[in-house]
Amino acid sequence: MKLKFLLIGLFFTIISFAQNNAKVSGVITDKDSKQPVSFVSVSLKGTMINAESDINGNYEIAMKPGKYTIVYAFIGYKTFEKAITVAADETITENIALQENSNSIEGIVIKGSTNKTKETALLKEQQKAVEMKQSIGAQEMERKGISDVEEGLTKVTGITKAESKGLFVRGLENRYNNLLINDLQGPSNSPFKKIIPLDLFPTDIVGVLSVYKTFNPNVPGDFAGATINVETSEPQSSQTKLSLGFGYVTGNNGSDFLLAETANNSEGFFGIQKKFKTIPTAYGNIGNVTLSSTEYKNGYANNSWNVDKVSAPINNSISFSHSDKFKFDKNRSFSYLMSLNWDNKYQFRQGVERTFIEGGNEYYNNFVNTSYNYITSTSALIGLKYKSDRFQIATNSMFLRTTESLIQDQFGVSATQKSIPNRLIRLNQFEQSDYFNNQLSTSYKLTSDNKHSVKAAVSYVKTVFELPDRKFLVGLRNNDLFSNTYGGNTLNRQNFRIKGNYFMSGLVEYNFNFGKEIDGKTNKLSVGYNSFRNNLSATYRLFASIPINSGLQSTTDINDINSQIMSDAENGLIFEREESNVSYKQKLDQFVNAGYANLLFNINEKLEINGGLRLEASNRIIKYRDLNTSTSFDDTYIKNQVKKNYFLPAINSKYKLNDKSNLRLAASQTITRPVLMELLPVQIVNPDGTVTLGNKDLVDTQNLNADFKYEFFSDKKDMFAVGVYAKNIKDPIERIYEASASLLTTYKNSKVANLYGAEFEFILNMANLSSSLENVSLGFNTSLMKTQVEIADNNQLENSRKRELQGASNWVINADAKYEFNINQKIKNTVTLVYGVKGKNIYSVGTAGLDHIYELPFHKLDLVLSSKLTKNLNAKFSADNILNPVQKFELGSNNRTAIVEDSLIVRDYKKGVGLSLNLSYTF
Repeated sequence: MKLKFLLIGLFFTIISFAQNNAKVSGVITDKDSKQPVSFVSVSLKGTMINAESDINGNYEIAMKPGKYTIVYAFIGYKTFEKAITVAADETITENIALQENSNSIEGIVIKGSTNKTKETALLKEQQKAVEMKQSIGAQEMERKGISDVEEGLTKVTGITKAESKGLFVRGLENRYNNLLINDLQGPSNSPFKKIIPLDLFPTDIVGVLSVYKTFNPNVPGDFAGATINVETSEPQSSQTKLSLGFGYVTGNNGSDFLLAETANNSEGFFGIQKKFKTIPTAYGNIGNVTLSSTEYKNGYANNSWNVDKVSAPINNSISFSHSDKFKFDKNRSFSYLMSLNWDNKYQFRQGVERTFIEGGNEYYNNFVNTSYNYITSTSALIGLKYKSDRFQIATNSMFLRTTESLIQDQFGVSATQKSIPNRLIRLNQFEQSDYFNNQLSTSYKLTSDNKHSVKAAVSYVKTVFELPDRKFLVGLRNNDLFSNTYGGNTLNRQNFRIKGNYFMSGLVEYNFNFGKEIDGKTNKLSVGYNSFRNNLSATYRLFASIPINSGLQSTTDINDINSQIMSDAENGLIFEREESNVSYKQKLDQFVNAGYANLLFNINEKLEINGGLRLEASNRIIKYRDLNTSTSFDDTYIKNQVKKNYFLPAINSKYKLNDKSNLRLAASQTITRPVLMELLPVQIVNPDGTVTLGNKDLVDTQNLNADFKYEFFSDKKDMFAVGVYAKNIKDPIERIYEASASLLTTYKNSKVANLYGAEFEFILNMANLSSSLENVSLGFNTSLMKTQVEIADNNQLENSRKRELQGASNWVINADAKYEFNINQKIKNTVTLVYGVKGKNIYSVGTAGLDHIYELPFHKLDLVLSSKLTKNLNAKFSADNILNPVQKFELGSNNRTAIVEDSLIVRDYKKGVGLSLNLSYTF
């Protein structure tokens, strides 16, 4: 409430300033080329008043009558100052020619160039593009205090972030989106997500994030929500940057925290734990092997069950980047970028975790779930680019590593055994993913007038995702003591690994520009080919500890249990054996080839049409062994092969009503492919008895998409847009909860889903209300949607034939307010308040008489203060998740059997309020 009054007070204080009634305007050009210079900073020396030249070099700055010095500044140009005197109601015209600031080092010329990642440039590009495209660039991410790509994308209309499930676009969850890195496809580093968690990409390495909400034939046909293209930075000048970050989260840092003993050291601090988690060599590749006591002792000598209780320190991060650009002459340049980033954080979650089963009127499991997750991430990027007037070639190599050390306690009632209210299930898990992406791209203008050109690119990606030692204990907790009866899955280990043997993608495209140039564009014919091939294998192995004599029990401190387990194994009281079954391994090989033709045609000065056709040939092979038919680890794999050809037409059109507003219409047919773990027939067993299982028989969805949009752009960087859209999704893929005794979550195709919605967006510069408010701007966007799914006639599990689409929210809201102010001539500040929420949605579809499980709305409010303290030193303070609401998942009330429990909440937790400080110094 105090924050609300503070913001209201700030707002009315600002608008109470007297209006400026004098102006200076003109055009800013390059002194040598006479061409306009865009995005030049225009400011009044010693004041907080500033403006910026537009795409055509025009500028206008308002002020009170008096004497001033106007400062014109832009990277790569010499700063120019002009003294002026202006009277009341007077407008002075000052046309300025800036001199390029160039340096020569050993024959190499270094010059600045126009920054295409600025907000005004991207708004102009959005206005001129035929397809419905939204972008966010490095400048906007910097002023909003955005630290990673995923956070940046939540500022785009209709996009929200759901914890552990990635980005939702227009209310549609992760599986409906696709990711490109520099126009090339790539796999995810996690088999549970369609695209890479984009919070792993620091903004230092990103130039522009582009979001395509309508389909064009030159992008992959796997499209329904959006295609996101991450373009890595191209340096504009020499820069070396060092950043340090520190973070504190309420209820997380400074509190008691459980950390695996193998992670509580310097190696764990840097995520180097995998060497402690290897399978004992005595097990070999696979087989029903039993370890001797000596083999057990040697195999697990460094792999402890113990957990240390620590006080979680503050989160921290460090990043280093260096870039430079050299111009050899007017037309040739070379640039490079190097970036290293590392961070770690401590994450605490506590809340209820409950399950229901078919026919039950009370909780089957009723736990208090407490989890301690220690997360590290490391990223590195090297980018090189050579460019001449007709030829360019670039290479990028990117490495990402994430580790998560998780201790999770589930305490309470298991399997409706209310007479035993102190059941404890402890999960001790380490997860690591490695992602190595190498790209090479080139383009060449076949003719000097750029009428004929070609471009090509190729990438090679290696990935590994592992749960190398997922172990859990089941027993009873009495105060500080833990009693465990060996046997019956009370002391188990799991090993899960997905190895990406290779992922290759490539593209080649020919472009022909022809016809009369209109608004800077000619007609354009594009013909191209692209493809990807994904080859991987998955293994899931199980190991159980078994007593020699049934009923053997141990009682000890659960945090210091390793010595007891090792002693029992050495004394021959228990033994461990592999209990993997013949279905432990699966293989996937998917090869997609696509050709396309696309024509951009300017009908006249107002109407543009961009249409074409994409042909995709998909060949997907899954190899597995079936428990019902295979008896040996050496049996031949069953081959599940699906070949499919897709014809994917698309049309995007834009009608220019005037210089500031457009009408857009788009229609297309696309597909959606499942997430890897939705598809692979791997049965993951959790310590509490819940199970997830992929469905090898899933088919790709086929989507019909239609969009209509009106948009308006002003001279003051304002933008207003309203649009409607509709989709018909055949065979939608959905998460299904089968409330049987196995507590199974799996995935199935429904019959058809229809959805329609509307989007509304504006960016408003408050200078429209008062010229003294030029440093204040507001942004708002919302997406409203209705969905309906028809259930296949042969689906006997579901409770009704029609419902909403799983994962789809009926509404999404994002908003931000920005205020820029200067404390003095050197210290410049930006305060940004950012808000986001999405509506209630079906998290998993209910079956067998139970209603759906719903994810309830989560309101997220962040405050960011960015300060330029000196020419080289920048600081950013963030208050994240200020409202700190409870994240809730709830069983619906439409159940066949009346539930007697007081609450239908099946899961809840709080994230905590995050406070962070980041300092960066640019050399």
